[in-house]
Amino acid sequence: MKSIQIEKFGGPEVLVIKDIDLGKLGPKEVLIRNKSIGLNFIDIYHRTGLYPIPLPSGIGLEASGIIEEIGSEVKLFKVGDRVTHASMPIGAYSEKQIMPEEKLISVPDGISDEVASCITLKGITAEYLLHRAYPLKKGDKVLYHAAAGALGQILCPWANSLGAEVIGTVGSKVKEEIAKKNGCHHVINYSEKNFSEEVEKIVGKNGIDVVYDGVGIKTFKGSIETLKIRGMMVAFGNASGYVDTIDVKKDINAKGLFFTRPSIAHYTIKREELVESAKKVFDAILSNKFKVEISKKYPLEDAAQAHKDLEARLLTGPAVIIP
Repeated sequence: MKSIQIEKFGGPEVLVIKDIDLGKLGPKEVLIRNKSIGLNFIDIYHRTGLYPIPLPSGIGLEASGIIEEIGSEVKLFKVGDRVTHASMPIGAYSEKQIMPEEKLISVPDGISDEVASCITLKGITAEYLLHRAYPLKKGDKVLYHAAAGALGQILCPWANSLGAEVIGTVGSKVKEEIAKKNGCHHVINYSEKNFSEEVEKIVGKNGIDVVYDGVGIKTFKGSIETLKIRGMMVAFGNASGYVDTIDVKKDINAKGLFFTRPSIAHYTIKREELVESAKKVFDAILSNKFKVEISKKYPLEDAAQAHKDLEARLLTGPAVIIP
């Protein structure tokens, strides 16, 4: 069985395709033949060692496929079921994968394997950001960074459907139209203009209710500047680098701000949370609250190129790897 493996942390070149033996199923595990694999920034964090993992290792957290075999105590699924997942154990960049049954989600009719494989992690992320980390309400003014990216394609139109006013930032001229298409009411190119100054022109000084920031160090200070008194800073990613130091007196206390650094793990601790969150995501797709348009497909052997494109911010929406 072919699988992408890494033996050391580093650039895309450390991603090597190998033949491996998966071993035997545990009693509560299932064997999945992957049909499509999701490509995510967390894969880069694992590859580079920003989020260290034991080596050697497979890579990838998200995939969708068909169950080929089940363990002796599996009760939630049967052979032939379509499932998706976006969690440990790591190793989704593979033709097949063994997963614990409690980590899996059934894929409903009307959702393709490719959409399921690129919506599970991002969709659940969007769900907890919009509904639980900061419960978005009608009339809220939202600042969302990287609005032309894969998560932006989901979160911005979903926020729009909830009645929020969405301001999106992008890093290039090409991405401005994509962000508008993604449901942003206003789009700011932060490579050309100071985004915090532009936000003030739109909503006034200290006018943003919530910032959803997956970019990190490059946008953190400006994001703090835009927030209202008692506003919420939701820092959920590190595309430009990890924000590892916060000046509480200057950054938080000055406006009595709320700050959270959530991850999908915090919001899917219980299986019930995972299943309910995924249901909201699939229901939102099927009711056209947002559309998933896959920007690019890569064969498994081109995983290194996929990482290069993702790091270079060349992708204009979700991308998948086809085993």
